[in-house]
Amino acid sequence: MKIISSVEKLKNGLFRVTEDVAEDKDGFEIRRNVVRHNGSAVVMPVDDQQRILLVRQYRLPAQRKLWELPAGKVDDGETALAAAKRELREETGLRAKKWVRLASYWPSPGFLEEKMNLYLATALTQGESQWMDDERIETRWFAWNEIDELIAGGKMNDGKTLIGFLAWTRYHAGHLGMKKASRG
Repeated sequence: MKIISSVEKLKNGLFRVTEDVAEDKDGFEIRRNVVRHNGSAVVMPVDDQQRILLVRQYRLPAQRKLWELPAGKVDDGETALAAAKRELREETGLRAKKWVRLASYWPSPGFLEEKMNLYLATALTQGESQWMDDERIETRWFAWNEIDELIAGGKMNDGKTLIGFLAWTRYHAGHLGMKKASRG
């Protein structure tokens, strides 16, 4: 597929929307409105007790407060890791000495260009948070089993948090030797 036309329909500080037409070598054509986004950094802060820090804030599209992993947009000229470090500091006041990339994924590739980059942050120290003007954030440490129960009960439904929990659980299991044990 090759994009043969792209017309910008909307632009703001967070994203752009283009109306795109793509065509393959046989003339098959796809038309889509595409939300263009720099990408996001998602942080899985885990302390020495293996607890996970989640933030809770009101999400206008969901029309409710959600518990979720700290996250935010990658700014122009910024790497995903730099954005992850900035978002962790801004939303929670935490700083991490150790960073591991757990996953990168497209949350909704049918219309959204955004790529989310998920990082594990450990060896944490506390500092001051620096919320944006439109943020009011609560934070809380959760044990693994608490998050697992929220997910099982349908009470945790933020996509980046679900993916982060799964990715961290697989990463953590691998580092505990569970991969070898499960192979027999």
